Amino acid sequence: MKSFICCILYAGMLCLGTRAFAATDLVIATVNNAHMIEMQKLGKFFEQANPDIKLKWTTLDEDVLRKRVTADIEAGSGKFDVITIGMYEAPIWGKRGWLAEFKPDANYDVDDLLSRIRSGLSVNGKLYAAPFYGESSMIMYRTDLLRKVGMKIYDRPTWDYIKKVAAKINDPAHGVYGICLRGKPGWGDNMALVTTMVNSYGGQWFNMQWQPQLTSKPWKDAVNMYVDLLKNYGPPNAASNSFNENLALFNQGKCGIWIDATIGASFITDPKQSKFAHDVDFAQSPVVDSVIGSARGASWLWAWGLAIPKSSKKIEAAQRFINWGTSKEYIELVGKEAGWTKVPTGTRVSTYGNKGFRKVEWFGSAELKAIYSTNPKHSTVPPSPYVGVQFVAIPEFQKIGNAVGQELSTALTGAESVETALETSQKIAERVMRESGHYK
Repeated sequence: MKSFICCILYAGMLCLGTRAFAATDLVIATVNNAHMIEMQKLGKFFEQANPDIKLKWTTLDEDVLRKRVTADIEAGSGKFDVITIGMYEAPIWGKRGWLAEFKPDANYDVDDLLSRIRSGLSVNGKLYAAPFYGESSMIMYRTDLLRKVGMKIYDRPTWDYIKKVAAKINDPAHGVYGICLRGKPGWGDNMALVTTMVNSYGGQWFNMQWQPQLTSKPWKDAVNMYVDLLKNYGPPNAASNSFNENLALFNQGKCGIWIDATIGASFITDPKQSKFAHDVDFAQSPVVDSVIGSARGASWLWAWGLAIPKSSKKIEAAQRFINWGTSKEYIELVGKEAGWTKVPTGTRVSTYGNKGFRKVEWFGSAELKAIYSTNPKHSTVPPSPYVGVQFVAIPEFQKIGNAVGQELSTALTGAESVETALETSQKIAERVMRESGHYK
């Protein structure tokens, strides 16, 4: 009998010991782009250094990620311990008390973060998301195709000039399309690009009285140009394409011009990913000649950052992971393990001075120029009451931007006219803004 009891007690002690040393499961919600996928591969190094933490990944399409993370944090359900959010969500959710403040460790070097990016993820000087990679937008194009037609693209060309180049190099019979732009509906998809176009045409989302301006001339001119470009010189099914789809098309040699996130440059210049890695160059985003100061808001500003929901029960472990994943040491690790063409850019000054990085890139100066050309507090030609370049930093914008994105997608497919799409969008925006109390 004593022997039996001793066995039970011993088994219980083993069980307790197992529990004591069981790793904490850290659930991370992230976007399905190449840099985040690379982080998952390298996560084993974090787990080796932190054996008490086990990383669990939920990888989602950008639009799905936003919906899932937003629903989770609004409900405070605590399904995720680390979430991937951007410069739209971080300040709004930080102010609402939904996020834990990110606290850099002693070796983090927070002053090495690019000031534009750091500011966009902060509230009252406190970081509520640590930038994993940052970006603006710029023109990426095939130099070999332009040489064939005797044309060049310089910084800040006009949209009319971009249209002429796209028309010249468009060759669908041989599988080459003049231009690729985001067509997939969503406030962070097609509306990110369209909003920068509207800015460059002299438009804005709201005037100083918070009245929507979607039926104004700048909106009509910008959206007509957008639809014209993709209908006449874009790839088939352009209304379904976001960043990843257009990246794949460009790397396959099917896009002559691609205007999108600067982060794309690191992929299209990598010979392992692109067939035309040595035939690409970069220029600052297009403008409109007739508008004074039209470069204002012509390039967007964004950062994907790692944040911690206040509802997480594993905040200390989450802090450790984010300190690791957004550090200078992590960038060195990517360079060593995956190659310098795959390091996440747009976050740290030191990255652009790194010898390993400078050996393989020729887009760094163009990327930095685009990032520093932005000013979220003054992104439109007329005075605007909001902060943000390609988005409006108010909670209502997510709903409005998604709805307008759907309307413009419908116009792109030809199911309705641009004029009808913008009239419907105006009514939606007016209703949401009235319901929210922004104006009567």
